Amino acid sequence: MRFFSDNAAPACPEALAALADANVQDSAYDADQWSAALDARFSELFETKVSVLWVPTGTAANCLALATLCPPDGGIICHREAHIQMDEGGAPEFFTHGAKLMLADGPGAKLTPDAVAAVADAAKAGVHWVQPRAISITNATEYGLAYRPDEVAAIGALAKERELGLHMDGARFANALVHRDCSPAALTWRAGVDALSFGFIKNGGLGAEALIFFRPALAEVARRRRKRAGHLQSKGRYLAAQLLAMLADDVWLRNARAANAGAAILAQAAGARLLHPVEANELFLRMTAAEAASLREQGFDFYDWGEDQVRLVVSWDQDAAAVQPLATAIAAL
Repeated sequence: MRFFSDNAAPACPEALAALADANVQDSAYDADQWSAALDARFSELFETKVSVLWVPTGTAANCLALATLCPPDGGIICHREAHIQMDEGGAPEFFTHGAKLMLADGPGAKLTPDAVAAVADAAKAGVHWVQPRAISITNATEYGLAYRPDEVAAIGALAKERELGLHMDGARFANALVHRDCSPAALTWRAGVDALSFGFIKNGGLGAEALIFFRPALAEVARRRRKRAGHLQSKGRYLAAQLLAMLADDVWLRNARAANAGAAILAQAAGARLLHPVEANELFLRMTAAEAASLREQGFDFYDWGEDQVRLVVSWDQDAAAVQPLATAIAAL
């Protein structure tokens, strides 16, 4: 009964079947039939022309996007608790060859135009100060909050006004999307997003993420960077095939809805313990060390998240029956 992370979940059957389907002789790198189909399929999904690169990790997707949007001497405005700041081991600075992360505040790890402007305005003109060149937001955020399209659009308008690139870390993009019940287009390019790290691994994929560029010319730069960074896999068809299989019949949305539904069951049981609204598949709860120990003694695993706080993550394969024992245990504390 593990609620550590959706990274620990198994791959979904459709992703595994796609590996078998792609296990035939074909072209190498990204010249295979599956990779060649990505642009058209994702363009259909997003209702606009996009360029798509498969990459094996979310960190690679984020950092290749940021390196494409921001030069080495520039800055990337992000929340101080953003994944690129807290959990990627300096990879953004490594991939960008030195760009600075410029940290902003906001409740629930959400950025607002005012928070972004405050950081940007603090950068003095001149060669002695790093100038912001990009913004990165996470949807859903590190505390499981889902941006609304109008919230993204407000940041997008500021980015356009100040000539800043806008990147969205969408490791849990599917979960945010189904919560907001809007189109992929409304939450991304129509709101001003230039590049999206579209997460599939947390949602049932196996070592396959999609990096989406809504300005296709940017993809040519990113392709060279992907090769230089060692992420151009020689048998990329195995990644591309998974992405296509999970888009087929809306598997990616089905999986996200299942994870969100499980989180909603836990949220109802948690009640006043919730630290943040539950808008995706993560929950953050007030819980004493003794209470957490009691749950662990019953066989439940999860992360401590600061003093008297815990994090629970529901995966795509944990249905109502799987989460109900934990819901019952939390309610009984």
